[in-house]
Amino acid sequence: MISFIVPAYNEENLIGRALSGIHLAASELTCPYEIIVVDDGSTDRTATLAAECGARVVNVHHRQIARVRNAGAGVAVGDILVFVDADTVITASTLRATLDALGRGAVGGGASLRLDGSIPWHGWLLLWLVQAGMRLGRFAAGCYVFCTREAFDAVGGFDERLFATEEIALSRALARQGRVVILRETVESSGRKLRTFSGWEILQLLSAVAFQGSGALRRRDGLELWYGQRRIDPEPEGLRRGFHEPNQPQVD
Repeated sequence: MISFIVPAYNEENLIGRALSGIHLAASELTCPYEIIVVDDGSTDRTATLAAECGARVVNVHHRQIARVRNAGAGVAVGDILVFVDADTVITASTLRATLDALGRGAVGGGASLRLDGSIPWHGWLLLWLVQAGMRLGRFAAGCYVFCTREAFDAVGGFDERLFATEEIALSRALARQGRVVILRETVESSGRKLRTFSGWEILQLLSAVAFQGSGALRRRDGLELWYGQRRIDPEPEGLRRGFHEPNQPQVD
């Protein structure tokens, strides 16, 4: 069985699309699955909508993504864990490639990343750098991470000392258990952070992490890109480009 684990905080505008994508992908592959939405103290209708979409809702109050994901894994019953962010849409081809990779002996990995809507130039540069780093280091992007239950338990799950980059730490830990792959198939995630944070703000954040080292990642302060008050996306949802299935299933 596949356990899809969806961490969520005030995602009423996007979570329905994410859960529909999971249902469609898993149904097309006719594989048994469950969806667990871990609602991290939302003040909107996230939990209600998740339940209406057929998900099991787990309520926590952590405001730390590593702990939230681990909470979902703690109640999951599947032998395959797939972590999908609440603003991310997956497809059947990506899920099929995931299962194929695991079937060929991989212990975990991630997918290539697309962002919805229009993205400023600094966003495209950052996306290119992230994609290059993912492939060179075989690091999964946090919006889509998959692994076997056995490997996840062996490494102790996501590192709860970290408030960011916990998916990179998990990727490194999984690589000590076996092969980690980054699929060519894509998932589409929201580009809202790159539309609402300037290039200068993102540069300041990255510079702080570079100068302060891992200590900057072990506290919420200074990580407003992940934990700050969510800014209003200037691009109406209806103007964002639609999602299209990738054509050529491949695995690195």
